[in-house]
Amino acid sequence: MKRSLLTALMLLVSIVSFAQIPADKILGVWESTDADPRLKFEFYKAGGKYSGRLLYASDMFEADGKTPKKDDKNPDKSLRGRSRYGITNITNLSYEDGEYTGGNLYNPSEGRNYRVKAKLKSDNEMDFRGYIGFSLLGKTMKFKRVP
Repeated sequence: MKRSLLTALMLLVSIVSFAQIPADKILGVWESTDADPRLKFEFYKAGGKYSGRLLYASDMFEADGKTPKKDDKNPDKSLRGRSRYGITNITNLSYEDGEYTGGNLYNPSEGRNYRVKAKLKSDNEMDFRGYIGFSLLGKTMKFKRVP
């Protein structure tokens, strides 16, 4: 009886673990392949949803090329003095039916928020769409996984 219970428990744990694998494929570092500015994000899981931290943007540095610009256009005045580097500007992505939806994207260059969705084309390629209102009114960027 104990052996049957242990086997059933292990089977249940492996099924639950397997169910998490497809959604978690977004985790890791991704860089844009066709966007201007060039972008690099690290996607991570937070509270059952997926978020992205800005690691690099080709327009995020001051003229010296080393000092990250400040988030000076942020609608929240208390955040305008923070560095753009490392901010979590992709939040609330949920995985459903093979797509990441319902997310928000904060663009520090404009101080604006957009809706966002993403879809993995393969383990190493992703289409990432930012939009206002309807998905038709937006822009799709292509990203590749950074090894």
